[in-house]
Amino acid sequence: MRCPFCSSENTSVLETRESDLGTRRRRECLDCKKRFTTYEKVEYAPIMVIKKDGRREGFSKEKLRNGIIKACEKRQVSTEQIARVVDEIESKIADSGNSEITSKKIGEIVMSKLKKLDKVAFIRFASVYREFEDITEFEDELKKLIREKREGKRNSRKKK
Repeated sequence: MRCPFCSSENTSVLETRESDLGTRRRRECLDCKKRFTTYEKVEYAPIMVIKKDGRREGFSKEKLRNGIIKACEKRQVSTEQIARVVDEIESKIADSGNSEITSKKIGEIVMSKLKKLDKVAFIRFASVYREFEDITEFEDELKKLIREKREGKRNSRKKK
């Protein structure tokens, strides 16, 4: 690592920590004795998204974030929660090892995360993503959520 002050390559690592920005390293130049911080972040190979019509476009974290923000609008979901969900989805996609993913698969991942985070945001996202044509499709999705909630309550009572 080159010192940003004197350009010497004679530096040492004093401390290493994981942070939201990647691996944070506190360094010291052994020549000029000045200290500086560097960040290392894993750079993933570009991921291509295969759209419904067969077109391919680069994965956009911003586009993902905007869709989730829209679904969570006027809900009790913090920006930190949204950021965490977006990061988790991006990691899941990158960790899959595939250089391509369908928009359908991304939508399914988003819906599974939103379902745990906020049911109303989930329904909003699902209604756009699944292109509900009429109120009965919307109603069917709500019935599934209600059924899952009831089953969850029954299962928690059995455990007691």
